[in-house]
Formats: sequence, structure tokens, C-alpha cells
Amino acid sequence: MQELLHKIPDEVKLLIETMQARGFQAYIVGGCVRDLLAGNLPSDWDAATNANPEQIQAVFPDSYTDNKFGTVKVRMPRLMDGEFLEIEITPYRVESKYTDKRHPDAVEWADNINADLSRRDFTVNAIALSYIKEGEKIDIEVIDLFGGQADLAKKIIRAVRDPNERFLEDALRMMRAVRFAVTLGHGWSIEPKTEKAIVENAQWLRAVSQERIRDEFLKIIMSESAADGIELLRKLGLLIYIIPELLEGFGCGQNKHHIYDCYTHLFKSLEFTAKKKFNMQVRMAALLHDIGKPKAKAGDGPNSTFYNHEIIGARITKKILERMKFSKKDSDKIVHLVRYHLFYYNVGEVGEASVRRLVRNVGQENLEELLQVRMADRIGSGCPKAEPYKLRHLRYLMEKALLDPISAKMIKVNGKDIMDILEIAPGPKVGQILDILLAQVLNDPKLNEREYLEGEVRRFGGLGDVELEKIANDAEKQKNEVETKRDQMTKKKYWVV
Repeated sequence: MQELLHKIPDEVKLLIETMQARGFQAYIVGGCVRDLLAGNLPSDWDAATNANPEQIQAVFPDSYTDNKFGTVKVRMPRLMDGEFLEIEITPYRVESKYTDKRHPDAVEWADNINADLSRRDFTVNAIALSYIKEGEKIDIEVIDLFGGQADLAKKIIRAVRDPNERFLEDALRMMRAVRFAVTLGHGWSIEPKTEKAIVENAQWLRAVSQERIRDEFLKIIMSESAADGIELLRKLGLLIYIIPELLEGFGCGQNKHHIYDCYTHLFKSLEFTAKKKFNMQVRMAALLHDIGKPKAKAGDGPNSTFYNHEIIGARITKKILERMKFSKKDSDKIVHLVRYHLFYYNVGEVGEASVRRLVRNVGQENLEELLQVRMADRIGSGCPKAEPYKLRHLRYLMEKALLDPISAKMIKVNGKDIMDILEIAPGPKVGQILDILLAQVLNDPKLNEREYLEGEVRRFGGLGDVELEKIANDAEKQKNEVETKRDQMTKKKYWVV
């Protein structure tokens, strides 16, 4: 126990000692105790006490409370660097009924640590630590009423007392069980009675707010065992209340280019992104990139097709992310990656102009993440290499394309220049000429010279409205060449990079 004592920050010890000196009980509790006993360094610290919020704040004036559970956030000055360590300390409490399966109907304070530990979710989180002082000697007292240390040693997630009661108190605890099983390290599992209770009570997850579900889901997604977490959610009957659209791909066979069904393909794609430690947007896009395939599927067997599944999938993804209350920024990024994940490229078949158009459509800021999604897609399809030669070559051409003009903002004349040269007011004609000029420089970046472009402005400015509109429409078709090429190749049943 002396080893544990050395791992506890001095600021946490000082908080406990200060509360005790004022005549209050105080224990270190929760996940930080679990991590300490497992030999890991906690990322944050929590304490519990028999003092009420007002009494806690009287002891620590530089503190504040911001929730109905009476949690007080105490800023303890760091003894070494002059910064602060924020510690959350909460009065002992017992829970009343949970009518909505989310929140206690009322918060009731308890007068001892045993009552407080008995209302916690899992045994490994229901252990408390405090100090025993004998003169100058300080030792640690461990309060473990439910066998949390034994379960910690066996790597078992077990509900405190009756699992049905725990999950009816807060249905999100079922997702937390899965999250702990995949985030606490290799070899963790959920105890059979607790697992059975999750299956029996899974429907109550519908009572939990989408924001809380999203936050718990993202903790699973960002773990090293993210794919195992998704599969565990499915097996326990929880996934249908989170992203039911994923289950449409379960057992949905693919064509000769895939060795897995749609669901397993997405599972394997996510697994690769976690292994590579890609960011959240890439992990979510990998999990959802083929979510549209079941609805797009035509035929069966090795020659089945999934035309426009990326477009359908982007729409489905948008609805999923809106439902789960993702931020607009994250949602837009993930939807964009899903929409453009299926692009055709083969060395010698697709020219640099097409690559420039792809870069323009995808956006410079999304290129690396798009390639990461494609690599995950390949591994999830059973391909041996994530980044074969032709994908590396595409990366090279994309980087080269970034030096070339790929948007109207990058060509050397702008809308004001066109209006000045032609002496016209703002109107459709300005945009049409810009589209034509952009199409030209996308095909040949060497044409992006002001003298040449000014001459083209005068030439196109002298055309009639009907003729100019026709040329502008043709230019727009050229800008969409990548999409057309991809669709043609898909219909020929070519495999894409």
C-alpha cells in the first residue's frame, strides 16, 4: 500500500487531510482508485465526503459547484509548478427511484462511505481509499465492499449488487459496461449475470438522451479495441438503439471484390483505423462509409452491384449524426468523407487533370483523411496492403495538384477583373466566364497566366448569352469528369483503389 501512497499526488493528499482536519470524512473514489490499483496513472481525481456542498466550499473557498448532485470542483494549487489540479469532491449519496431510467427522482445525502459505494455502477468502480494516521506514519485504508479488487485482478466488469437495479437506475450504464470492457485493457470481459441483465434491459437505452449516448459511443470508438466494442454492442442488443442502420449490413453479402458481408467489412475497416490511431472523424467515416450498400444493392452473389451507395450512404450518415447530436463541423467532415470515399484511380488511366478535379471536389483539408478512409476500406475488404503502389502514386499526384489551380480563387483573374475588363455589372455572365476559365486551367495549369486569361475574358465576353451559357455548361461537365469516370468504371465492375 505504500507504493500506492507514492502515486497519489500531494494535492489530493492535502485535500483529504484538510477535510479530515476539519472533522469530516473524505475518501478517494471512483475510476481513479480503479486505475491506481491496476497500476495505471489516473487522468483525473474524485473524492467523496460526508460534508455537504456548502461545507466543502467553506473549507475550499476557491471552488464551485455546477450540478444537482452537489459535486464541488476544488482547485488545489500544485506544489511544484504553481498551476492548479482540479479535484471533484461529492457528498456521500444514495439513489432514489429512477422513473426516467436516466436520473434519480431526488438526490439524497448519505452519512457514510458504505452507502455511497453501494449505489455505484460496477465493483471495480466501487472501491474507496483514505488515510490512516498514526503519529507521523500515514498508511492507506481500502474500503472494498463488493469484491472490486478481486474483479480487477480477474479483469471482470460486474455490476454492484443486482445488475437489473443498476441498469434501471441509469440505462447508460449498459453502454458503460461495454466501454470499460474495451478501454481498461486486453482481456477484460463482462460477468455473465451482468451481461444477461444488459440483454434483458437493452430497450431502456431508448430513454437515454442522444448526447449521453454519443459521448459514451465516442469513448468506445476512440479506444484501441473500437471494433470489439461495436461487436459487443451488437451481441448485447444495444447497437440497435444506437445506430440500427449498421445492422442492416449484418449478413448482407457483397460481390467478388469483398470477402466479408457489409457489417463485417465496416467492423474490419474501423479496426484498422483504431490500430493506426486515426482521428475520430476518420474512424466514424470508416465505420459508416458503406452504410448505404444494403439499400443500394442490386442482384446477389459475386456480380451484385451497389451503384451510388456512397451518395445514399452520405445521406444516411448525415441523419445518423444529426440524430446523435454531433457538432455540425464533425458531421460535415464525416459525411464528406463518406460521400467521396469511392473514387476511381489507376496509373495510366486517370490523368492529372482528373486528379486536380478530385482534389477540388474533396478539398485540400480532407485529402489525407480521405486516403486514410480508403486504406481502411481496402483492409476491411480483405486486401493485403492498405496502400499499394497505385494509391501511393495517387498521393504523389494529389500533392502535385496542390501546387496547381484547383478553384476559381486560385486562377489569376477574378470576378472584379472580369467586370473591369468587360465594363459590366455583377451578374450570371461573370460566374459563367469564371467557370470556363477554371475548366481550362484544370486541364492545363500552364494556362493560368494573367495575359492569356484576360484575352479569354474578352473572347468569351463578346459571345451571346445563349452561346456563353452552353460553353459554361460544358465546362461544368468537365469539372465533374471524375464522378462520371468513377461511375463508368463501377458499372464495368472494375475494382477501385
